[in-house]
Amino acid sequence: MSERANRLAGESSPYLQQHRFNPVDWYPWGEEALERARREDRPILLSIGYSACHWCHVMERESFEDPSIAALMNELFVNVKVDREERPDLDTIYMNAVQMLTGSGGWPLTVFLTPAGEPFFGGTYFPPEDRYGRPGFPRVLEGIARAYREQRDDVARSTAQLRDGLARMSIFEPKPDALHTDTVARGAERLLQHCDPEHGGVGDAPKFPNVPVIALFLRRWQATGRPELLDAVSRALTGMARGGIYDHLGGGFHRYSVDARWLVPHFEKMLYDNVQLVPLYLDAWVAIGDPTYRQVAIESLDYLQREMTHPEGGFYSTQDADTEGEEGLTYLWRLEEILRLLDQDEAEVFCRYYQVDELGNFAEPGHTERKSILHVGMSRDELARLLRRDRGDFDAILSRARSKLLAARAKRPQPGLDDKILTSWNALAIRAFVRGAAVLADPHRLEVAERAAAFVERHLTLPDARLLRTWKDDRARYAAYLDDHAFLTAARLDLFEATGDARHLTAARRLGEILVSDFADAEHGGFFFTAKDHERLVDRPKAIFDGSLPSGNAVAIESLLRLAHLDGDDTLRATAERALRLFGAQMEKQPFGTAYLLGVLDDYLRGPLEVVVAGARGSGDTESLLRAAHSVYVPNKSVLFAESSSSDATLPDVLRDKPPLAGAAAAYVCRDFTCSAPITDPEALAASLRS
Repeated sequence: MSERANRLAGESSPYLQQHRFNPVDWYPWGEEALERARREDRPILLSIGYSACHWCHVMERESFEDPSIAALMNELFVNVKVDREERPDLDTIYMNAVQMLTGSGGWPLTVFLTPAGEPFFGGTYFPPEDRYGRPGFPRVLEGIARAYREQRDDVARSTAQLRDGLARMSIFEPKPDALHTDTVARGAERLLQHCDPEHGGVGDAPKFPNVPVIALFLRRWQATGRPELLDAVSRALTGMARGGIYDHLGGGFHRYSVDARWLVPHFEKMLYDNVQLVPLYLDAWVAIGDPTYRQVAIESLDYLQREMTHPEGGFYSTQDADTEGEEGLTYLWRLEEILRLLDQDEAEVFCRYYQVDELGNFAEPGHTERKSILHVGMSRDELARLLRRDRGDFDAILSRARSKLLAARAKRPQPGLDDKILTSWNALAIRAFVRGAAVLADPHRLEVAERAAAFVERHLTLPDARLLRTWKDDRARYAAYLDDHAFLTAARLDLFEATGDARHLTAARRLGEILVSDFADAEHGGFFFTAKDHERLVDRPKAIFDGSLPSGNAVAIESLLRLAHLDGDDTLRATAERALRLFGAQMEKQPFGTAYLLGVLDDYLRGPLEVVVAGARGSGDTESLLRAAHSVYVPNKSVLFAESSSSDATLPDVLRDKPPLAGAAAAYVCRDFTCSAPITDPEALAASLRS
């Protein structure tokens, strides 16, 4: 490692800061690097990663900190380091290129570009010498540099092919006849064939939560009552809740499981995973009634508040997979540690419930010592009976043991925290806390959501309502993307429904206008990932597939349809409907990548079901009706709160002329532009929603 900092020392990204003492002559992405590449006619080595990426750390240790490899990089290339979370536009373009070249992708992403930014070769992780069936990085560097110098015609052909391929990825043929319930049904059926019948989830190892897919199964079960769909939901959510992918002491989920049975996680914790999983578990609790799902949601929200929240209310991005260079160090346990920290009863209950023994179940590669990843083997009822303990006593003992071990764990070295605050991820967090407040009848969660929205408004919103992407250390940077604007539109609408505060609706309206004016493709339909005045890159992608996040196109369509219904805005509705038609063929062909969009289509075809609760905030009768409204799982349902004293003329028609009844809170159920008579009895309201 060099004693002198390189150009990354002035960057705000924690990921770029991690590389500031590499002997590599790194540049951040920008005109300085591109101009040098043009001036010296050098190829660009673009390395893209993120702070919680384990293999990014490995490649840094093996190659970027190695003086001889760094010298080779500096001699042959202009070296550019990018944080994919700050610049998802670059990551999307160059990941697409590498996937076209190699058939796969991942991080670290290593791409070789011409001085014009055009990709001509790439891959992911390269070891320092030939191993794992991969060529050593020095051999790759020398070969690419030689090809650039001596085989320009081949490089030009490769760049042209990739440029054409990238452009084709944003060309879609509308298929209006796909806007049918059969499209949703067939998509769910095809996905169901890929579910793991034993452990739950989609596919084999490595296994990711795939939230939009599981959510699609849940909504199709609600529509059809088919037990196969409910089984797919239950197996996935129960498997994750019992597995090592879930943090049983601190709450929250790790990124994914390296095995099929959810046992061994890749230990990083991402904000975006947790804030998508919380609403899914809450919906499943409402629909199925399994109290484990409720508990997982509560513990995950608590984790986010405790460990991932900035003092001003925004949410941090990630916690690292590694602690002091060792994967999972913070989270693993040896039996002797537990026996030392707990009394005999606590140790017996804890170790039996979380499957801890002297053999352990995990060893980091290259280590002989085995430790235990906490995971659940049987239910609390089953184990309490087996141990001949009263269930109440069992729960109390387990709770004491967990508290003691969490306190002990807090004294260990902790994983690195990426404390930058991203607009789109925070929008998802706002949505999760709004849902938590509603389903759990916990107004404190709504306060958390309001504080996060205020943070985004204060630090990441420009005077014209357009957004910036990232904030850290009092510095906001980068023009925001489709995801940021679409997700925040949806979050503002959620806040408006929960609070009745017209400020949130006004903000959503302005963001909706920006989606149409800055991101919509007026010629063909759909939405580009970057705004019309964004930095000119080699491609302007129109990404429609779910990845770690829901598709920005899907959430933009969802948000505009919601706004159009509230305001009766035919222009917004037409823009959203045109995009749905444009992506109809993709929903038919690739349901795995369009699961969120299939859910949006399902809502569109069902039409909105609105429950307006009019009353005084915090009064017993109002809260009883709100609890009843949220106690029934209906995926196309919106619950809107109307303050009994409100007379705001900017509010939508659905909230007007719906007063409390004789001083008591009243609910109105609206379908197909027709509303019910006022309902004052919570049980009658719930029954109406079930019918």
